[in-house]
Amino acid sequence: QVQLVESGGGLVQAGGSLRLSCAASGRTFSTQIIGWFRQSSEKGREFVAAITSTGRNTLYGDAVKGRFVVSRNNRGNMVYLEMNNLKPEDTALYYCAARHHYYTALSMESEEYNTWGQGTQVTVSS
Repeated sequence: QVQLVESGGGLVQAGGSLRLSCAASGRTFSTQIIGWFRQSSEKGREFVAAITSTGRNTLYGDAVKGRFVVSRNNRGNMVYLEMNNLKPEDTALYYCAARHHYYTALSMESEEYNTWGQGTQVTVSS
């Protein structure tokens, strides 16, 4: 079973950038789809991005499309979320999550990810 730990959150001004990291342990990481989600009191849980096991295909939520980029380094067991042109509405607790390695399709549904990290807080000031 893979374990995930997020880092890189913090306070940034609107228009700024942050890079979140998701460090994974476990033998199946390189075969698993990884997703990023965020949660806030205003919007609840929201899909942000997902990347296939090889990194060849990605999927983004409409709210972040064109501003965020997801990538991965399987040798280093890492997944990254580069966030650019941040807006106050991006403020949330950000989680990475792994889909069971049996599945190969990207998904926006949080219920289809079975392993979650503890989250890292991103706060964007106006």
